Parts: sequence; C-alpha cells; structure tokens
Amino acid sequence: MTSVENVILQRRSTSKYQPDYVIDQGTLEQLVSLAGYSPSAYNLQNWRFIAVTTPEAKTRLKEAAYGQPQVEAASATFIVCGQLAAHKALEQRLNKSVDTGIIPQSIADSWVGAARQSHEGNDQLQRDEAIRSASLAAMTLMLAAEEMGLATGAMGGFDGEQLKRHFPLNEDDLPVMLITIGKAAKGNWAQKARRPLKDILTVI
Repeated sequence: MTSVENVILQRRSTSKYQPDYVIDQGTLEQLVSLAGYSPSAYNLQNWRFIAVTTPEAKTRLKEAAYGQPQVEAASATFIVCGQLAAHKALEQRLNKSVDTGIIPQSIADSWVGAARQSHEGNDQLQRDEAIRSASLAAMTLMLAAEEMGLATGAMGGFDGEQLKRHFPLNEDDLPVMLITIGKAAKGNWAQKARRPLKDILTVI
C-alpha cells in the first residue's frame, strides 16, 4: 500500500480533540500553503483561510457553529472561504506563471477574457466556482494534516452571517465550511463504512 493510500484510508472525521494540544503558526501556514496547490478553474485560486486559534475567537466561533464543542477543543479551526469575484484578480494571479514561462501571455489573456465573460454578472456561477475551489483546497489541507499526524473534521453547521459579523471576512468571501484540526482524543468513531465501488463507479 502506498503512502497516499495510507493517508486516505486512515483519515477519519474527528470531533473529540485533546484541548491542551497546540499547533504552532508555522504548521498552520504550511498546511494552507499546501492547500494553495489545489486545482481551480483558470487557476483562479479562489479560496481563503482564516485560522481561529485564540480562546476568545473560539468562543465566538462556537456560537456561530451552533454550540458544537469541537470548535473550542480543537487546536484551531479554519474558516474556509471561496471568493466570489476572483475573476477580477485573475490577470494578477496569472502574472507569475507568465513571467516564469509556464504559460504564454496569449493563453493568460484568453483565460482572463473567458473568465470575465462567463463570471461577470453571473452570481450563480461565481458561487458554484467558489464552493468547488474551496472544497478542493479544504480536502487538500485535510490530507496534508493527516500526513503530519494531525486529525481534522469538516463541518457544515454554522451561521454564515455570524461569521461575517465576527470574523475578518471580505465582502466577496463565501464561507464554505469549517475544518477543525488538532490531536484526536479518545472516543472518536472509527472511519465509517463506505459504499461499495460498484455503487459509485460507472465505466463506459
């Protein structure tokens, strides 16, 4: 079994954490840096992470997460956001790839034009793309954390309006999920059974 298989098969959703375990800022930065290598349409990179680590911020986040206790017990919780208007920044985000010769200027220009044409004024597409990209980045972060020996849990239960009021979200940041991270305590479930391959794969 490869190391990649091990990481995927060993990962489980964690809700009980060792409350005294501390993750240093360098590790949080490394995780988000790795998440930034996730794929996105046109290389929009339309994601943003807010790491909630202090007791005061955890208390506010717990309230926004309907009182779920893992938010306080975990070493940190990431607020994972997708960016709704990322097409407006695409030219700047592609500049380094053009300057280093990864893609030609003509391709970058065509991507910028296509993204502007499809995204401008299309709120549904912007939202769909933000959720897709943020979700891919979130999964990359969780797998990277597993490789580092850390436990994670993805959470969809939160009040987005409270997050916007109490945390530094920008106007175009769409909160997509919360990811708790830390060291697992005793009492977590084993990885839950998965559907058989025949039910999820069709080859034609």
